[in-house]
This record gives sequence, structure tokens and C-alpha cells, in this order.
Amino acid sequence: MAAVQKLYPRGTVKRIVKAHSNRSVSKNADILIFLDYMLFMQELMREASIRSRKSGEKNISANTVRKVTEVRYSRSISKLLWKSRENI
Repeated sequence: MAAVQKLYPRGTVKRIVKAHSNRSVSKNADILIFLDYMLFMQELMREASIRSRKSGEKNISANTVRKVTEVRYSRSISKLLWKSRENI
């Protein structure tokens, strides 16, 4: 029988999350964290691809990815600030 290749190291993900949050991780939380990470990477690469095509580049560069993440973070921060103002 062929050995099954693991998609990612579950123990490593759990240790990283536990170290940063000082809380234990439930049984399948690491799977959801990994899937969320993969969705983030897909969206990031899609946006970087669109941006590089618009600027006439043939390849996706590190600079393009940086620009996309800057725009993404600024949008996220402005949304958080807007929500906090609504709650006041």
C-alpha cells in the first residue's frame, strides 16, 4: 500500500497557534486555519496577477505582491476603524 503524503504538518500548525495565542487548539481548528491560509494565498495571487497584467508585466513580481498586500491591509484597517466608530 502506498504511503499517503500529508498536506501540511498538523502538529507544527497547532504549536505555532498555541505559541502566539497562549491557548490550546481544538481538534480540527488547525484544518480550518490551514484552509483559511490557502484561501488567503489564492486571493492574494489572483489580485497580484490582475495588478501585474494591468501594469503590463509578464510575471508576478515581489513588488506587485507587496503593493497588493498594502492595499489589502489598508482596506482591512479602515473597515475595522469604521466598525469601531459605529459602536461608539
